Amino acid sequence: MASMLLIGVAIMLYLASISAQAAPGCQTHCGDVEIPYPFGIGTGCGIEESFEISCNKTPSGTERPFIVDVEVLNISVSRGKTRVLNHVSTYCNDTNTRRMKRDQWWLDFSRWPYRFSNHDNNLVVIGCNTLAYIYNKYNRTGYTTACASVCESPSALTNGSCLGVGCCQNAIPKGLRRYDVYFYQVYDDSDSWRFSPCSYAALVERESFSFSSDYITTKRFNETYQGRQPMVLDWAIGNATCELARNMSSYACRHRNSECVDSTNGPGYLCNCSSGYEGNPYVPDGCKDVDECKQKPNPCPEGAVCHNTVGGHRCSCRPGRKLNNETNTCNPDINLIIGICISCIVLVIIIFCTRVIFERRKLTNVKKRYFQRHGGLLLFEKMKSDQGLAFTVFTEAELEQATNKFDKSQILGHGGHGTVYKGIMKDNISVAIKRCILIDDRHKKEFGKEMLILSQINHKNIVKLIGCCLEVEVPVLVYEFIPNGTLFDLVHGKNRTLHIPFSSLLRIVNEAADGLAFLHSYANPPIIHGDVKTSNILLDENHMAKVSDFGASILAPSDEAQFVTMVQGTCGYLDPEYMQTCQLTDKSDVYSFGVVILEILTGQMPLKLESNDTQRSLSSNFLLAMKENNLDAMLDNQIKEHESKELLRGLAELAKHCLDMCSDNRPSMREVSEELSRLRKLSKHPWLHRGTETESFLTGQSTSSFGIEESTEYPGKVEEMPMNQSSSYYVR
Repeated sequence: MASMLLIGVAIMLYLASISAQAAPGCQTHCGDVEIPYPFGIGTGCGIEESFEISCNKTPSGTERPFIVDVEVLNISVSRGKTRVLNHVSTYCNDTNTRRMKRDQWWLDFSRWPYRFSNHDNNLVVIGCNTLAYIYNKYNRTGYTTACASVCESPSALTNGSCLGVGCCQNAIPKGLRRYDVYFYQVYDDSDSWRFSPCSYAALVERESFSFSSDYITTKRFNETYQGRQPMVLDWAIGNATCELARNMSSYACRHRNSECVDSTNGPGYLCNCSSGYEGNPYVPDGCKDVDECKQKPNPCPEGAVCHNTVGGHRCSCRPGRKLNNETNTCNPDINLIIGICISCIVLVIIIFCTRVIFERRKLTNVKKRYFQRHGGLLLFEKMKSDQGLAFTVFTEAELEQATNKFDKSQILGHGGHGTVYKGIMKDNISVAIKRCILIDDRHKKEFGKEMLILSQINHKNIVKLIGCCLEVEVPVLVYEFIPNGTLFDLVHGKNRTLHIPFSSLLRIVNEAADGLAFLHSYANPPIIHGDVKTSNILLDENHMAKVSDFGASILAPSDEAQFVTMVQGTCGYLDPEYMQTCQLTDKSDVYSFGVVILEILTGQMPLKLESNDTQRSLSSNFLLAMKENNLDAMLDNQIKEHESKELLRGLAELAKHCLDMCSDNRPSMREVSEELSRLRKLSKHPWLHRGTETESFLTGQSTSSFGIEESTEYPGKVEEMPMNQSSSYYVR
């Protein structure tokens, strides 16, 4: 018994499953009209009996599908609509009886799944002085739609216009399944029958209908489809909503890619293929994937590529552009562009940072190499051991900050060995920073050692070396800043016009000689200046002489291997013996200092480039004048008028000995300093003069008046000079 029940249930389930698909062997076409499932031609071929359609032969012998006596034109499964030919009701004038003859139609689909489409149909009334309406004969309380059409003459008609003149149309309600047509005579039509033989009323497809004026004057409207007009019927499955139908065994949406839609015109539901599919959702595998890319127009915007997918499609724009789904256009991909830009910026930053790190490491290695090459390690070790050593090793960054990156506006002067800049250090101390142009290999190797020696020189008449920078290719020297110009300015330059007492000039020269004597005699090892000249004798705020620019030639050579290979110095001051032997000695500085003495005596430049060859050199002219006993011709007029002849003669003899062509015959710088001190005392106390003293100096014999002065005398009120401050010069 249980097995019989199971068999019965299985049979019922099978019948339920096949009830939603066309029966095998059923006819699918009637004439040229396709009859899709859930409709069917003949018994058992539709989803329900009410969906069965008759295929009848017309008098012409062709087969046409009919629903009762209404001919079917086509069926749309996807839209749930059936297009048919509906009978036209007529109201014509009988020429024999002169009375109006009615031929009024009715149509009832109450027992069928059809209802008249309120969206696609209108009630159309055509005629002159005609009023027609539709109603339900069996439900007179139901909805009634009426429409009236009037016209006086054919000239009042307008083709395409159905606004009440010859033609009237009106909408119908939803859910209408039966209607009856009735003509109501209320207008006097005694004259209209002469040009309007008939009036018409029918439910007509809105899209296919267009009024023509000859519909009034002829019977063409009724004869076009043999007394019929196209009309659209909505249809639906059953009377249940989708929510209820899904749980029913007779649920018609069988395909997995189908969906249920409630009917919008009365009860029931429809089945549609899901988006991206097309076909018949009422049969298994009836919904097929739509290849949207083959459709026209192409669903993708211009410039995009269409890719078909199961149940849909995908549009891809070319690189750099992005699909806008709202406007269906390919717009510039802002996010991609921003991303690329950000990536490029990040990449550039990474490359830049990597490059900076690499360059910094490279620069650090170069600076370290320069520092080691210039003896920086030796200098540091010595500075650690000598805790009281007042010497600083500056970094390149510190010097750049002090000089505003060596700006041109900070330049104090130029020379053959480099450029001097004024700098302001962090503690607001002014310094002079010398950037050398070059330095020989010997000095590169011993630079640190030489800086230590120079840093320990502490003399009031020598410019103090504060520190240096070793992490550059050519070391940079840092001196104390001397503000009041040079001896050159007083004798030849911009301060020349000032009334400068000769005693002041003599004092300055004496102080410079003291400084040079200290370098030659008391420094260990001795230091040779190598470029003694008036522009290298600076004046501080108290107008005290400060010998500068002694740092590049510096240490006296201890053997022939250390002799210079190229003559360095300033023309007019160079020792002739040095120019021949390339051997720089302390007597070379003495020769140059002799030229300095000549400058204050004569007021002339050491070298006159505008003169002829025989008269260019001041030293040559002086020695010739001394040989000819014509010293007065060389002396400055102001000096001759105000100074004693003994003083001037003593200075001239001193200069003559300093300018001796043989260095061995020249006095030492210490002796020069002592003689200058003696001559200064002589100028102040001429009664102390004794001829034997001068004579003994010139013969190289020492006398009691040649005691070394430990301190230089400073000028009193008589020596006060109205000097303008000017920039210092530290270059050679």
